[in-house]
Amino acid sequence: MHRPRHSFAVIATLGLLAICDAIALEQAPSTVIAINHPIPLVQGTQVGKANFAPGDTAKGGNGQPVDGIEGSIHEMLKTHVHAHLSLFYQGEQIAVPAGIGIVGPFHAKDGFVGDGKGFYWLHTHDATGIIHIESPDDRAYTLGNFFNIWGQPLSSTNVAGLIGTVRAFVDGKPYTENIRDIVLKGQEQITLVVGKPVPTPPRYVFPQGL
Repeated sequence: MHRPRHSFAVIATLGLLAICDAIALEQAPSTVIAINHPIPLVQGTQVGKANFAPGDTAKGGNGQPVDGIEGSIHEMLKTHVHAHLSLFYQGEQIAVPAGIGIVGPFHAKDGFVGDGKGFYWLHTHDATGIIHIESPDDRAYTLGNFFNIWGQPLSSTNVAGLIGTVRAFVDGKPYTENIRDIVLKGQEQITLVVGKPVPTPPRYVFPQGL
């Protein structure tokens, strides 16, 4: 077998780099260093660890209007755009569940909730973190509206029951205003980080057509 002449030097160099990376991580425990390549989103899959049950809680949307947003029998498509929400708790990514804003009982097939008794104008079909904004008009909707439909708390110290200091990023940039007021826009990428370490906000590629 032909063995490259410099193979031992390459292995030694890679080993030294790994040691240097480990030392850097030990010196900065509050930050997760990550290569921030765009990650393709695949509908029907799950992004992050499962932590929440699908659908809205008893405090959320169960058919009644929420913040003036209805659970319509049919999806409203005058405005039809998509945003993305990432949640992190103590350095671990937590999945945003499927079925938020879809009135049960609903049916899921291959990880995708395609039907229910009603659709709020803000909803999720799967656990990728993609938020569907499907509205009969062009009004602005906020992250606070989405959490109210979900029936989960959202504040500077509490994200859906995940307790700790909350840091927010919009399209990779720190957001220092009230996180409930973040306006949901097409192709927008929102990251909420609860506690430490603080990861680099991930970047995603939306599925074709979204």
